Amino acid sequence: MKNYGALLLIGIVLVSCTKKPTTASQPASELNTLQDSLTAELNEIHKKGQINGFSVAIVNADTVLYEQGVGFSDSQKKLKYTEKTIQNIASISKTLIGISLLKAQEMGKLNLDDPVNNYLPFQVRNPNFPSEPITIRHLATHTSSIIDTDIYDHESYILEEKIDSAAMKFVELPKNFKVPDKKTSMTDFLQKVLSEDGKWYTKNGFLKKKPGEFYEYTNIGATLAAVILEQTTGVSYNKFTAKHILGPLSMDGSGWFFDEIDTASHSKLYNNPTTRIPLYSLITYPDGGLRTSSHDLGKYLIELIQGYSGHGKLLTKESYQELFRPQLDSSNFSERNAENPYNDEFDSGIFMGFSAKGYIGHSGGDPGVSSFMLYDSKKKLGRILLINTNFNNQE
Repeated sequence: MKNYGALLLIGIVLVSCTKKPTTASQPASELNTLQDSLTAELNEIHKKGQINGFSVAIVNADTVLYEQGVGFSDSQKKLKYTEKTIQNIASISKTLIGISLLKAQEMGKLNLDDPVNNYLPFQVRNPNFPSEPITIRHLATHTSSIIDTDIYDHESYILEEKIDSAAMKFVELPKNFKVPDKKTSMTDFLQKVLSEDGKWYTKNGFLKKKPGEFYEYTNIGATLAAVILEQTTGVSYNKFTAKHILGPLSMDGSGWFFDEIDTASHSKLYNNPTTRIPLYSLITYPDGGLRTSSHDLGKYLIELIQGYSGHGKLLTKESYQELFRPQLDSSNFSERNAENPYNDEFDSGIFMGFSAKGYIGHSGGDPGVSSFMLYDSKKKLGRILLINTNFNNQE
C-alpha cells in the first residue's frame, strides 16, 4: 500500500536536510545548530496534529549523523516516540529479501535465473503463458506476472492484540484482520493462492503478459521469493535474516515476530490521531513485517550505502553490484514517473527501488504505518522516516 500524502512530509524533511548538507567533519557547533533547527522543524510538523508519532534518521556511509523521535508511541499514556521505538515498517522489509537471495546465491543454494518451480512443493505458472517459466529474478524485480488479488488484503493480516471492552471506544478493528487461529504457514497460504488446485486460485491472479515483460508490484511474489529461500536453505526466513543481516549489523532491537523484540518498546499504530489500530502480523511477513526502529534501520542503511560503493560486509562486491544494478527499462512499464524524486518504482534492482532522480531504497505502507528509506546515490546521504499514523487527508 502506498501513501503519497506522506511524501509531502518527507519532502519537508529532505529539503531541510539538503539546504546545507550535513557532514561528520563539520564543526560541532555548526552541527548542533543544524540538528537543533531540524528538530524544531520536525516538532512543528507534529504540532499540526495529523501524526501521533514518528522518527527520522540521517546517515552517510560512515555513521548516523542525526536521529530523532517526535510525538508519542502511545498517545493515551503519553509515551514518547524515540529513535529506538519499534514498529513494523511495511515494504521496506522487502529489501532484506534481496540481500537474502544474493547471500543464498553466494552459498550455492540457488541462482536468480532459476525457475521458481525448481524449488517449490507446488507449481506456479501463468495460465496465459503456461510454458513460460517464472524465475526468481522475475520475483525480485516485480516482473513475475503475478498480481495481488483481493485475497492478499482479506486473508494475510492477523490480529495479534487482545482489546478489552473499555478500550474499544479508542480502537478501530479493520474488517480484514483475521483472528489468530486463522494463521497458517507462508507455504500453505501461497499454495492456496498460486497453485491451480488452490482454494483461492484464480486466473485473474496473473497478468496477460509473459513473465519478465512487465513491472507489476506484488507482495505475493515477494513472499514467494522468501519461501524459495526457505526451501533451498532449509532455514526459516526469520532465522536466516537474523543470522545473515540483523545479527552482523547489531540490529539488536529488530525482529519479525513479537517474541523476537522488546514489546514494551513497540509503538501503538493509529488510523487517525484519536483512533488506534490493534497490533497485527502478516502471514506473508517477509513482504512487510520487519519490526525495527529508525536507530536500527540507520545501521542497515549505512551498510547499503557502503555496499553500493563496494565496501559492504553482508555480501561480496559482486553481489552488491547485482543488488543495485537497474534491471528494467521503459519497455517494462506502461508509464514511469520521472518527476517525483522519491518514487521508488521507476526502476528495480533485486528488491531494491530506484527513483528517476538517483534515490535508491524503498517506501512502504500498511494499516497505521508509513515508512521511507532512501539515499542519494551521488551524495551518499540517506534518510529514514517511520510514522505510526495513517495519512487520511491532504493537510
